[in-house]
Amino acid sequence: MLSLPQGSSSPAESGRPPLNPGTLYLVATPIGNLEDITLRALRTLRECDVIAAEDTRRTGLLLKHLGVAKPQVSYHQFNEARRSEELLDRLGRGEKIALVSDAGTPGISDPGMRVVQAALAAGFRVESVPGPCALISALTASGLPTEEFHFLGFLPHKSGARLRQLQALQAVPGSLVLYESPFRIRRLLEELTAVFPERFVVVARELTKRFEEFCRGFPRDLLDRSGQRAPKGEFVVMIAPSGYAPIQPQTPDRFGLAQ
Repeated sequence: MLSLPQGSSSPAESGRPPLNPGTLYLVATPIGNLEDITLRALRTLRECDVIAAEDTRRTGLLLKHLGVAKPQVSYHQFNEARRSEELLDRLGRGEKIALVSDAGTPGISDPGMRVVQAALAAGFRVESVPGPCALISALTASGLPTEEFHFLGFLPHKSGARLRQLQALQAVPGSLVLYESPFRIRRLLEELTAVFPERFVVVARELTKRFEEFCRGFPRDLLDRSGQRAPKGEFVVMIAPSGYAPIQPQTPDRFGLAQ
């Protein structure tokens, strides 16, 4: 169980401002390593009135580990419209709401954008409680240029739409970052081999976990190493800008994509 450092006191006693009534807090939660929860996130979860969770069962396990007991309501892509209205009603009554996704930062390829827009349109306060994000964790450790990057989230499922989007990205400057599921990673590598054969690619998975893995190479190299079995964990795939001179580590990647 995680707890505040010894000697910590209540917000009033420590000088930290209490949570604001009628405020929506976007709380980033660990993407792998549970020690990545921030002190501010922990306090927000403890002091809020209700937690809006993408998956209440998964968040319940996290809350149990953190020693936090708070009521939850589900908030996911299938009930966003209906639940957003309920959350606005709660904000109108002065409640303090913490919104969390299954892992990482709400609204980044996870539910959250709709209720943020609705809350702002209704005049309520929205605060970000920053923390873990797979996009940033992967990109900063990739070795690829970070001065300019473009985040795509998940590509469309249909082959034609995926291919058109990838082709449209050929003229986009900077590093390209997207998410992919383990069931479509080989398909993506095949598409990158066709569209970006000369671009260096870094693939990351299991971020902040025990078996965190970064694989580097050109699309064809990564495809040849990927194997046929779907690996565990979602992927962050990063494509270097055109003309980028790759930095190959002196030691090979610890694990293959087939793990």
